[in-house]
Amino acid sequence: MATDAQTGSPETAAAADTFWLGKHVFKNRLIVGTGKYETFDLMREALDVSGTECITVAVRRERLYDGDGKNILDYVDLERYTLLPNTAGCYNAKDAVRTARLGREILRGLDNPGADWVKLEVLGDSKTLLPDPLGTLEATEQLVAEGFQVLCYTNDDPVTAQRLKRAGATAVMPAGSPIGSGQGVLNPNNIRICLEYLKADDPDYPVIIDAGVGTASDITFAMELGVDGILLNTGIAHARDPVKMARAMNAACEAGRLAYLAGRIPKRLYATASSPEDGVISSRPW
Repeated sequence: MATDAQTGSPETAAAADTFWLGKHVFKNRLIVGTGKYETFDLMREALDVSGTECITVAVRRERLYDGDGKNILDYVDLERYTLLPNTAGCYNAKDAVRTARLGREILRGLDNPGADWVKLEVLGDSKTLLPDPLGTLEATEQLVAEGFQVLCYTNDDPVTAQRLKRAGATAVMPAGSPIGSGQGVLNPNNIRICLEYLKADDPDYPVIIDAGVGTASDITFAMELGVDGILLNTGIAHARDPVKMARAMNAACEAGRLAYLAGRIPKRLYATASSPEDGVISSRPW
């Protein structure tokens, strides 16, 4: 479904480049979370400058009302953003499925197009917040059977990624590094293998880096690997200036995508002259 990156200039390809996630299509490749901001006003401004068209909300954890009685939904333009409910805080498949169903009912009541999908998280433990592969697979199979488009948060194991795709996952989202750690992509080789395996029979199958982004260069690096998008929250919400960081993340995502479409030069051990050597005036006396 994506525009052929091999035709025309990178800028032309990027301008027409669309980001398909199941039935949803976006131009911006950032998915941004709504948690951890100091205020709803700050959240709203950061989301605005990030350029995102899709925001994720933790159904179990998100405080719909703050201490002043303000509702988070009053600060989110439901006409502008597609909401992606997630099952953060769930440690088994049963709880994750129940939370996904709750998110679907909430969004149906809001008449938001995000009611038909879910960002699935089934965590293994509360210290690392790494995914439970078996629980994630079990929940994926059940939610797919119930008609959900399932975006799976998982580890960077290519075998697990393949199993989730075979189970019907709409997208596989390997962690760059642990949630909120800000370490970026720790194992780019595994991400490359995940991309190779998942896209072997479907080049448009979406692979998204979910978790671990700390700054703009992390996004650029991930996008240059060839992933289709980035999902992040803490890297913006806990930055010293979340609004400036949100703008930086947006620019980094675009730069990384353009660089991927353009195709980098190969790395070489020795220098290669950038100017032609033919016809050079010699300074030697002979």
